[in-house]
Amino acid sequence: MQHFSFLEDHEVKRIHDASLEILAQTGLLVRNKKARDRFAEHGANVDEPNEMVRIPPEVVERYLALVPPTITLRGRDPKYDVTFPRKLPVVATASSAPDIVDPVSGVTRRATSDDIARIAHVVNELDGFDVFSISVLADDAPDGHFNLSRFYPALKNCLKPVRTSVVNVEEAKKILKLGELVAGSPEAFWKRPFINFGYCSIVTPLTMDFDSTENLMFFAENGITAYGTVAPMGGINTPLSLPGMMTLINAEWLATMCLAQMSRAGTELIYNFLPVFADLRDGAYAPGAIEVGMMNSIVCQMARRYNVPAGGYLGLTNSKISDAQAGYEKSMSPLLGALSGVNFVVMGGLLDALMSLDFGQLAIDNEIACMIKRVREGVTFNEDTIALDDIKRIGPAGMFADAPMTLENMTTATFMPELADRDLRETWMENGSSTIHQRALNKAMAILSSPNHAALDAETDQRIKAHFQGIVAGDSTLPVGWKPFAIGGEKPQRARRQNRRSKKKMQV
Repeated sequence: MQHFSFLEDHEVKRIHDASLEILAQTGLLVRNKKARDRFAEHGANVDEPNEMVRIPPEVVERYLALVPPTITLRGRDPKYDVTFPRKLPVVATASSAPDIVDPVSGVTRRATSDDIARIAHVVNELDGFDVFSISVLADDAPDGHFNLSRFYPALKNCLKPVRTSVVNVEEAKKILKLGELVAGSPEAFWKRPFINFGYCSIVTPLTMDFDSTENLMFFAENGITAYGTVAPMGGINTPLSLPGMMTLINAEWLATMCLAQMSRAGTELIYNFLPVFADLRDGAYAPGAIEVGMMNSIVCQMARRYNVPAGGYLGLTNSKISDAQAGYEKSMSPLLGALSGVNFVVMGGLLDALMSLDFGQLAIDNEIACMIKRVREGVTFNEDTIALDDIKRIGPAGMFADAPMTLENMTTATFMPELADRDLRETWMENGSSTIHQRALNKAMAILSSPNHAALDAETDQRIKAHFQGIVAGDSTLPVGWKPFAIGGEKPQRARRQNRRSKKKMQV
């Protein structure tokens, strides 16, 4: 399918050229001495006393040519591995919220490792999500095991690719050791490393801090799958214009790309961003703004120029609850991204400007993910799908309900939502007048009440707990007191539906 775009080709080129000018003339503040030395060894101009690095255009172009056109994220089970770009976007959950909406009380509280285990279990069973980017923090993590206490319950309960972040290299090494224990041996793990890392690769504007830069080099040097995210805030740390923001953050991505390729040629990367504009009426962080989707569309254009996968945080909202605001904010930007050709979408489950996760919203966002994938499937156009013979045969006043094409395509021609209500009002009322959020909570609860097909075997789990003394339990259990919303009654017969429509027609 053709891609929607905001910019002309010459405008994309102008952003690229302007970014090269920034890198060559303004440069970046690089706090990490090892990184500055590496830049210097590979052709950059380093002002050591001021910790500044300036990268000539020819150096950028040289290393840009080394970036692979694809990236693979791996899961515990190889059947869930995803390599992209592909026809359909890869969809991941949004990550790192400190809070969760308690499914029993409805009150927002601090998230724990038990919550991560439950979320992982649910995500494993939701077809719209391809990757579990760990959705929340773990307030109960023991000292020295913060991100390990997030990754362990996630990996224990999800077969899909799991992505985590770390503060420093020491944390990363603990998580890699966990991977070796799950795989059975270091050799088995490194033959197919199924741990995926994410990191904030830069502090906008134009600053590379010590730990994130150290992480970047460590991941690249060791061939560990990892991707960075540039997270600017328009009007605060970037210019308050879409082209201005894109020019600055493109320069930042190019700089981190260079360092990754200098560390290991052929390092897989994603052209990945969380571009947010501040609401300057009060300075609010506004990830639900439509401009997030517009920026992602431009991101897709730049990524195609560089022949690298395009990714971004989409489907975010400022709404505190799963309401109409959440619905339109969470739908608009992913749809715009899908139409623009995004390859990797980070969305799902979070409310309140990435501050809290809601189980019901997670299930709703799964349907949004399925819908944007349906859009990207596009339209199959051929002589059969034109259906000219059927149209001629059935003719005026005919019915297509029993046509062979209808029977053949009835489950594939349109997306069939599980949570959306399409019943008559009477049926909806007879069934308890449920909201989509209530139905979504029921779906999440049903998953947690079912067998956990992703759970680690007991022997592996004991091996992990013996190595990491005092680690969190990491088990997915149904929260005590979580009861389903009552939805009862039977659907009316089709004749009743037709009769109601006939009456309405007579009244017109």
